[in-house]
Amino acid sequence: MNVSLFITCLADVFYPGVGKDVVEVLEREGCKVDFPAQQTCCGQPAYNSGYHRESRDVAKSMIRAFEESKYVVAPSGSCAAMIREYPHLFDEDKEWKAKAQALAEKTYEFTQFLVDVLKVEDVGAKLPIKATYHTSCHMTRLLGVKDAPMKLLNNVEGLEFTSLPNKEICCGFGGTFSVKMVPISEQMVNEKITHIEETNSDVLIGADCGCLMNIGGRIDRQGKPIKVMHIAQVLNQK
Repeated sequence: MNVSLFITCLADVFYPGVGKDVVEVLEREGCKVDFPAQQTCCGQPAYNSGYHRESRDVAKSMIRAFEESKYVVAPSGSCAAMIREYPHLFDEDKEWKAKAQALAEKTYEFTQFLVDVLKVEDVGAKLPIKATYHTSCHMTRLLGVKDAPMKLLNNVEGLEFTSLPNKEICCGFGGTFSVKMVPISEQMVNEKITHIEETNSDVLIGADCGCLMNIGGRIDRQGKPIKVMHIAQVLNQK
């Protein structure tokens, strides 16, 4: 099966190893992975800030980049959800709306693709740790992906999992929200870390690099001995 990797900005700049893990897991499951070099940001920062006209220009660039792809897989539910929003950007342009719809229909978050398309729930991962999982807002509420990560984590050998209290509450990142509303964001991430500590976990697992960057950065600043891992990193442990 041919798959194109949409690396996303945060993974590309801050978590390049996550892209490597995604590729290696997909290849073990029989996928041939390519990387369209002309891909860019999905346009979500501009879109969420109200710059929809500028977002259309970015969307067109992304549509062109993945036009020949059969499937597009991203290590971010948030960015995949943004691509699913593309058709709404072109309600007055039938030609581009159709192209946007085609890209939206073939774009998946990493765990969603494994479980719903490849029909894989056990990738043979082994990781003897105590962990909990952060459910990111955009992935669960906009993209609707809730069960796929749990199905995969339940089959990781040696993983001792504890559900995160108040897991449905935002970590305070929210993209530009964390920049514009710093005091509120700080209190939100502090609350999230308190709940993580309640699980006595050594590792916080997540599927969105933005959330992991926000939570992990605050954990580091507080000097707490908790590690953060993207779920692709966990699933690539052998």
